[in-house]
Amino acid sequence: MSNLDRQATLSACGGRGFVAAEPVRELLTPRHVRLGESTEVRRLLPNLGRRMIGAWAFVDHYGPDDIADEPGMQVPPHPHMGLQTVSWLHDGEVLHRDSLGSLRTIRPRELGLMTSGRAISHSEESPKPHARYLHGAQLWVALPDAHRNVEPHFEHHANLPTVTAPGFTATVILGELDGARSPGTTYSPIVGADLALAHGTGASLPLDPDFEYAVLSMSGEAHVDGVPVTPGTMLYLGCGRTELPLRGESDAGLMLLGGEPFEEEVLMWWNFMGRSQEEIEQARRDWTEGSRFGEVKGYDGARLPAPTLPPVPMKPRGRVR
Repeated sequence: MSNLDRQATLSACGGRGFVAAEPVRELLTPRHVRLGESTEVRRLLPNLGRRMIGAWAFVDHYGPDDIADEPGMQVPPHPHMGLQTVSWLHDGEVLHRDSLGSLRTIRPRELGLMTSGRAISHSEESPKPHARYLHGAQLWVALPDAHRNVEPHFEHHANLPTVTAPGFTATVILGELDGARSPGTTYSPIVGADLALAHGTGASLPLDPDFEYAVLSMSGEAHVDGVPVTPGTMLYLGCGRTELPLRGESDAGLMLLGGEPFEEEVLMWWNFMGRSQEEIEQARRDWTEGSRFGEVKGYDGARLPAPTLPPVPMKPRGRVR
């Protein structure tokens, strides 16, 4: 998914100096962003004051939207570099096309994982015909310096491991949780899991105290470490936890995001992650001139133009504003 904001702002991310080294409870509220003609997303990362959770650097939550009489998601071809995109659905389908020739329909609780590496472009759209409802999350993972120029590739995993207990299911999207490991390729210590809680169910998740964590509320009402969360909000939890108590106040859907605090400071502008202003400027030129990022074939429409670069120098400044 692209950042479609035509006044794309610079986000300076990374560095351990701003990580909460102890458990905290910091409720993040979203910024509402239009995505195409008929989809509005709630942007949780980057957020005012909080830029990353581990290597997770971008989180959009959208829906549930009734798109029975709408085109649904329509994101034209756009570029990425230096990151991975994670597509995750609770309802609906998304048709993924990319410059490698990949063509795949992603369905609920299937992992669509695209590693941009040095350069890739892709489009995302609701198929024709499509399901009535669209509900999901789009997330980006920063690639560490040693791997940020890997060859681009796309993975689709329809069958993911689960951790279950009465009234509770955790589907492991990336990384490992309670001994269950996702087949998705990762390049830094990270975890992502989809959590389903039945009404009245309590559960306790084992956590790694060296990771920082956050929980995104997708649907229903739940308490996370005693804090009520509602759909479209995210609770930042800091580090130093060995377990996380959860309780469903209704049937509820959550996403657990975590990882070792990201060592490096990075620049994130539009759909690019780099380490310097020159690198970002070169990527924009390459996309504008039609080089390096390849061509997405089969999408009915023009590709996205790059927004104007900010008038001020770009410099990494850490994880929080």
